[in-house]
Amino acid sequence: MYGAILGDIIGSPYEFDRGNKSKDFPLFIRSSEYTDDSVMTVAVAQALLDGLSDTDNSVTQKRIVSSMQKWGRRYPDAGYGARFIHWLFAAKPEPYGSYGNGSAMRVSSAGWLYDTLEKTEQMAELTAKVTHNHPEGIKGAVVTAGIIFLSRNGASKEEIRAYAQEKGYDLSRTCDEIRPGYRHVESCQETVPEAITAFLEGTDFEDVIRTAVSLGGDCDTLTCIAGSMAEAFYGIPAELKEECIKRIPEDMSKILLRFDGQRGAVS
Repeated sequence: MYGAILGDIIGSPYEFDRGNKSKDFPLFIRSSEYTDDSVMTVAVAQALLDGLSDTDNSVTQKRIVSSMQKWGRRYPDAGYGARFIHWLFAAKPEPYGSYGNGSAMRVSSAGWLYDTLEKTEQMAELTAKVTHNHPEGIKGAVVTAGIIFLSRNGASKEEIRAYAQEKGYDLSRTCDEIRPGYRHVESCQETVPEAITAFLEGTDFEDVIRTAVSLGGDCDTLTCIAGSMAEAFYGIPAELKEECIKRIPEDMSKILLRFDGQRGAVS
């Protein structure tokens, strides 16, 4: 989850195409702040941690909804979309057919907590379809979590590329081909494959982050997704983990540290 949260924080100043399409930028500036991506990443992680012993998927889904509403209401100004804000404050929240990239940005914990790819994909789908029950919204979450699972279990980038392509993503363009015309777009269809490509082209964690930010667009979310994959493949330098903890509220860092303990047990 560090990778997702760091990606969000580092990418946030450059959202809405405010960057210069370059990998040459300071990793942290005054306006490097967490957004809804980090809040929802923590919310989903807490729900999955609390539900590790659940045997009923409907119970797990209720946990996810409850946790997302709790955290979203605690941090109501984190930058949510209009339809999601309505869902956050609804008395009876229902999925609304979204294929937005929010399903993929909040799913990283599912990639770490389970011991098979099948279970990982199943749980990723549950985290998505409480809001994003469109097939593309579900696919974005499933593939992101699947790549994290494969990465932490030693898969090569060639194997990861094949997995994403088999799931239906076109990865034929390079980052150099994507970058010039890429714009702010919030769909899974036009965020997840770009995030995967940035991850595949990056040479270490920081290079993946810089590559993702350089594409522009909705780059806090794009970099959140790419960073979650990069953490599982490369790990994260200790100083960046420390910076992550410093830049999020204490209640969020407590979930992150709890997740660390459980992740160690799984690994």
